[in-house]
Amino acid sequence: MTILFIFGVVLLGCGVALLAHGWFTTSGGGTADTLGQIDSYGFTAPAARDVGGAAPPVSGPSGPGLAAQVGGFAQNVLGVGEHDIRRELLAAGMYTTDPLTIIGYRVLAAVGSVAAWLWFAVATDRPFVILVLGGGLLGAFAWMFPVLIVRRRGRERTERIDYELPELIDLLVVTLEAGLSFLASLNMAAERLEGPLGTELRLTLQEQRMGLGVNDALEGMLRRCETPSLRTFVRSVIQGENLGVSTGQIMRNLAVEMRKRRRATAEERAQKAPVKMLFPLIFLIFPAMFVVLLGPAIYSIGKVFDATS
Repeated sequence: MTILFIFGVVLLGCGVALLAHGWFTTSGGGTADTLGQIDSYGFTAPAARDVGGAAPPVSGPSGPGLAAQVGGFAQNVLGVGEHDIRRELLAAGMYTTDPLTIIGYRVLAAVGSVAAWLWFAVATDRPFVILVLGGGLLGAFAWMFPVLIVRRRGRERTERIDYELPELIDLLVVTLEAGLSFLASLNMAAERLEGPLGTELRLTLQEQRMGLGVNDALEGMLRRCETPSLRTFVRSVIQGENLGVSTGQIMRNLAVEMRKRRRATAEERAQKAPVKMLFPLIFLIFPAMFVVLLGPAIYSIGKVFDATS
């Protein structure tokens, strides 16, 4: 009980320190707000619009909340890095989310889960070993849980971009062969495409209008969501521009390659399906089948043995 009392005092002290830090940060956070607005500049592309309709406005990042304050405190005290989290947020399309907010959620989830486990373990009179091991495992899982959610969202988003990329290339082929320039074709595609690929195209065009070259803007799109198909698309466009090759012919070759890659991906998923079905088949379907098929036979055999005995 002495160890639990000391641990509770430490948690209480950490909570008071976080509240004090948040109070002082809120009272003098003008410079931090300005830097946050500068850092998020450029990530204000309109959301996916309906064809023929206007795009809804997108609000900018809000003021620092409790999670962001806790994340800033954890970064200053514990030295938690935010570069990898920023890359994950860009891949997930969460442009207005501060990496410090994710760090704050990780800290709050870890501390809250450990505190809840300690309360439950003490209330149910668990052994000390289970208390320590359970708290450590639960805290580690809670620490990784926010990042796992962001990674899953980023993986689903990049897969959708890869899936929609052949449609973009087909549209570029049609518009380029109709006589439009590559930049005008991108503008037309950005107006008609929805989903994450359309959002990335609008961001790329916005960066180009802000002063970047077309190649630099495409490189920025590749840094935000790097996928094999998108990497091939961007590298081919940049190489074609540097070598003076016809962009229409490059897009036509890319369209054929992207269709083959999509077919290969579908075949790969189809080959993985039997392996993924194995575990539900063994643990869920087979037991029920055994109960239905062998249950009556076992019952009849049991009755026979009871009658003979």
